[in-house]
Amino acid sequence: MSLPVIEIIQGDITTLAVDAIVNAANSTLLGGGGVDGAIHKAAGPGLLNECATLGGCPTGEARITKGYNLPARFVIHTVGPVWTDGAKGEPELLTASYRNSLELARRHGIRSIAFPAISCGVYGYPMKLGAAIALQEAQAAAASGSFDRIILIQYNSPALECYQAVARQLAIPFQP
Repeated sequence: MSLPVIEIIQGDITTLAVDAIVNAANSTLLGGGGVDGAIHKAAGPGLLNECATLGGCPTGEARITKGYNLPARFVIHTVGPVWTDGAKGEPELLTASYRNSLELARRHGIRSIAFPAISCGVYGYPMKLGAAIALQEAQAAAASGSFDRIILIQYNSPALECYQAVARQLAIPFQP
């Protein structure tokens, strides 16, 4: 059996027909800007209503909801760290965001999952460092055999090029 393929693509995460997409959420889970706002808008009011029952989510943890009006069946919400200087536990918290999202997906039988660049937008995490963590966690999850597709989707060309360059540096095979 071959390992699942890690895909690094550019596009809009809200349009992917996968089992689950990951939302780079804030700790309230009640919507915000960037990918969080786009996911809430595309999913419709049912997502906000369900998120309101979850009581928030601490940094590094993950929660799951239905996908509502999204093509994805589920949304996994995770809260990544805000970057300060890298010495305040940010790498460990970002790693936990990916690991806990993947573990929650495994527990729900999710075989295809898409991640945005968690914390690399308004939270200021350096893209190259965030990409390395995302790719290493995706590679470990791919090796587990629990997933058929792990997609790292980027909204713009600079992010796409960064992720692809980091994958090559780390010798992590991917499909563009």
